[in-house]
Amino acid sequence: MSSRALIVFGGWEGHQPREVAELFRRVLSEDGFEVEVSDTLDAFKDEEKLRGLSLIVPHWTMGKINGEQLNAVCSAVRSGVGMAGCHGGMCDAFRESTEWQFMTGGQWVAHPGNDGTAYAVKMSETASPITDGIEDFEVASEQYYLHVDPGVKVLATAHFPVADGPHAGNPCEMPVIWTKTYGLGRVYYSSLGHSEAVLAKEPALTLMRRGFLWAAKRL
Repeated sequence: MSSRALIVFGGWEGHQPREVAELFRRVLSEDGFEVEVSDTLDAFKDEEKLRGLSLIVPHWTMGKINGEQLNAVCSAVRSGVGMAGCHGGMCDAFRESTEWQFMTGGQWVAHPGNDGTAYAVKMSETASPITDGIEDFEVASEQYYLHVDPGVKVLATAHFPVADGPHAGNPCEMPVIWTKTYGLGRVYYSSLGHSEAVLAKEPALTLMRRGFLWAAKRL
């Protein structure tokens, strides 16, 4: 039986939710998933249906999620359904929901320098099939400063500061890619993905592809 995935997209249009959803649909289909794509958060309301999935892929920046939607999707992930996503579509989704942040592992708070900031993504020494064989690489995009769950497994980082800002006196290595568990569910996140073009480039695309497979327990 093929794996089933649900992509739910929407929210702030600046993150190209429709275009990113289509890219993710193509990638998942290439890897044998049966993919449903929805542009409404009501797709999260049917908990029984969600529990039958292998993977949930949210790409919904900002906005609000109601209790019925949130409780069903969180319950599904706790039961063992995977979740994987990127950038603001997953970790700047519902700013008022601490449970969503607990599930996903972090929350965006700033991107000093805004879009087009050049920075290096450095692979961590943590062994993972997601990053196996992938070397450090450069990107020019938003560099996310996140408040991060200390329980995540960090797979890649970026150095701050690159651009000036109020954070500049506090140099640090900020997680860019991580995995975690939420109940029985596997959760994957990459802060890359301000636009479809950023995600479509290698190795960002391979990292997302592998993240989907890992979260769905196929890697």
